[in-house]
Order: sequence, then structure tokens, then C-alpha cells
Amino acid sequence: MWDCYGLESVVNVSEIGRKRTWATLKDQDTKSLPQLPNLNHWALRARYNPQRNYEIYIFEADKTMSREDIIQAFDDHPQHMADTIRRVGTKFYSDRADKQERKIV
Repeated sequence: MWDCYGLESVVNVSEIGRKRTWATLKDQDTKSLPQLPNLNHWALRARYNPQRNYEIYIFEADKTMSREDIIQAFDDHPQHMADTIRRVGTKFYSDRADKQERKIV
């Protein structure tokens, strides 16, 4: 999830799901494990802040890339990362600003 000010959140849902699944199978307590994000809450945040032009995408990163690697890549090359994720990811929500100029008639 990012907006016009930059990256806001990166969550590795595969890793969270894997940890929670194994803990459940081992009959361990899952209360201390991280929860999967509620994308509907993120979308609500985006809808109530349209001036920030939020975008929420789901994508599969390279297995060698960690969450921290993705955050660093966004810090180093934000436009490239946003364009890449738009190309390979699945859009969940977008208030992306349209660069087309409007003519006043």
C-alpha cells in the first residue's frame, strides 16, 4: 500500500499464513503471531483520504526478496517500484491520480 507521499505498508501474507498454519497444525497458541491484514480496512482508509491517491496491490515477490528489501527498493527507486508492482501485481484498490489535463469548456 502506498500513496502520493510514498510507501505506507508492506506485508508478507505468505509468511504470516505459513507461520499461523504450522502453529495451528502443531496445536500451538496463535495469539502472539501477527494477523493477516484486513484489506477492507486499508481500502476504507484510502476511500476516506482520496487526496492521498492510495494504491493497494497484491503481488508475489521473488523468494529471495524480504519485506525489508522491498521497503529499501521503494526508498531508493519509488517510481520504478510502483510501476513494476502495477505491471506484475493485482490491483485491489487505486485512487491513482490521472495526469491528463482537463480543459475547461
